[in-house]
Amino acid sequence: MNNKCLDCIALTIAIIGAVNWGLLGFFHFDLVAFIFGNMSWISRIIYAIVGISGLYLITFYMYAGGTSKTRE
Repeated sequence: MNNKCLDCIALTIAIIGAVNWGLLGFFHFDLVAFIFGNMSWISRIIYAIVGISGLYLITFYMYAGGTSKTRE
């Protein structure tokens, strides 16, 4: 089953979350809290979506190092 669109969306959300964590670690600046407020309901939803995307991306380890089989 190929979910390329879902994979790209999840990867993009995870990258945004990683950038936010990088900003937090290097500059003590939380971009999500800056834009949406400190732990408002919108920022909590965004954090939850980033977490769900990260959990979904764990499935990428099933494909790592594998070869795709094609029908001949």
